[in-house]
Amino acid sequence: MALLEVENVHSYYGNIQALRGVSLSVEEGEVVTLIGSNGAGKTTTLRSIHGVLQPREGKVIFDGEEIQGLPAHDMIGRGIAQSPEGRKIFSRMSVLENLEMGAFHRNDRSGIREDMDRVYELFPRLKERTKQEAGTMSGGEQQMLAIGRALMSRPKLLLLDEPSMGLAPVLVERIFDIIKEINAQGTTILLVEQNANVALEIATRGYVMETGSIVTSASAEKLRKDPKVREAYLGEM
Repeated sequence: MALLEVENVHSYYGNIQALRGVSLSVEEGEVVTLIGSNGAGKTTTLRSIHGVLQPREGKVIFDGEEIQGLPAHDMIGRGIAQSPEGRKIFSRMSVLENLEMGAFHRNDRSGIREDMDRVYELFPRLKERTKQEAGTMSGGEQQMLAIGRALMSRPKLLLLDEPSMGLAPVLVERIFDIIKEINAQGTTILLVEQNANVALEIATRGYVMETGSIVTSASAEKLRKDPKVREAYLGEM
């Protein structure tokens, strides 16, 4: 059984239907990416999985249990963490306080210390800025903090929403190297990313979304070779 299974999910914003029967799966240990144009439904899919937006139809099954309908704050304890689009760090809190917020539901002090050390090893820049107010850091540093905060919950599944947004190319490369390392350390990842080139380089498999539906799914290698995908999302003719 897959770690995550999304079955025929329909989600709405008010009366506007945003997802139309989305189905996907993520096996333990994979990096799976969702690619598509703006407004295709990628972020809405993550929100529907994480309980921020409750699906009106369909199932979300995580680790063998149905979780659709549960509030977002319950997902952390079940092993799902999200680094959201736009980072959404606590800008007036320090780097350390932001990271501590990621472990708010935990009381295993030694484990929290281990995970703090892990985050600092992945992101040495954060260790240098432990006491700095998070809102005064650069965009790249804030993205590192958002991912680090999510890791502090020790998730089985990490949802990453547009981690490269607004970053310089050299920082994009660094962020994706770290994402690969996080996966190599045992964390399963579902990645939403506008930059399809870099997403497909690190992903195991991918799903292509258009207007709230999955239109194509295949291994990352096959998607990179698909002429339609290359033309529409990889900037190639």
